[in-house]
Amino acid sequence: MKVAIIQSAIVWENPEANRVYFEQKINALAVGVNLVVLPEMFTTGFSMNPSQIAEPMDGKTVVWMQALAKAKNTAITGSAIIEEDGNYYNRLLFVFPSGAIQHYDKRHLFTLAGEEKVYARGTQKLIVDYLGWKICPFVCYDLRFPVFSRNVENYDLLIYVASWPKTRIKAWDTLLAARAIENMSYTIGVNRIGIDGGGYEYIGHSQVLDCLGEHLMNPVTNEGVFIATLDKSKVKEVRKKLNFLNDRDAFELK
Repeated sequence: MKVAIIQSAIVWENPEANRVYFEQKINALAVGVNLVVLPEMFTTGFSMNPSQIAEPMDGKTVVWMQALAKAKNTAITGSAIIEEDGNYYNRLLFVFPSGAIQHYDKRHLFTLAGEEKVYARGTQKLIVDYLGWKICPFVCYDLRFPVFSRNVENYDLLIYVASWPKTRIKAWDTLLAARAIENMSYTIGVNRIGIDGGGYEYIGHSQVLDCLGEHLMNPVTNEGVFIATLDKSKVKEVRKKLNFLNDRDAFELK
């Protein structure tokens, strides 16, 4: 599977400007990309003002993602601020090339920024079946909580979309490697760069790791579109040889 990772600055609370930017990047992709991964809250930045910028599931951003996925014949994923049933969600959207959508609502809300005060918490883990791959997508702060990401579904690919600040970037790098190793899964982390409306600085470090924690794409700090090719047969080969997942503990999550 060929994956395009887009690392960029985000125009603060300006969905239209960000859609224009990402559309240009996606339209410039060569034929054959199977999945495009965007950062957390890619249309607004990590905002605690959802009442001003949230969209419904039939709003401009979702419709835009569907149209672009169909036009480029690729899946697109990233999180956006969604309003539904009177609640606001930091919602990861996975849009298939057909335009079909699955979503995951961020479970671990970032209390340091007061995210839990304005957003509703998700409860359901999502496993996406796409092109013969099982994909498990999460959002930013979820990275710190290994029990919820435990690979009991035998997924092949973990994805974390994020707004992870420069001050804690060592934790980002370390935890991405840990999640890849403990779950014996390809792991992709996509972060933003630039400075947001709250003055927080982001330096990216988007990266791709294999199921042993080795980098297929080293952390990068510059704006850009980066392509990684994943080979599912290598995951199967390593798991067959090492069998570490067979010894995993059972957890009951409450």
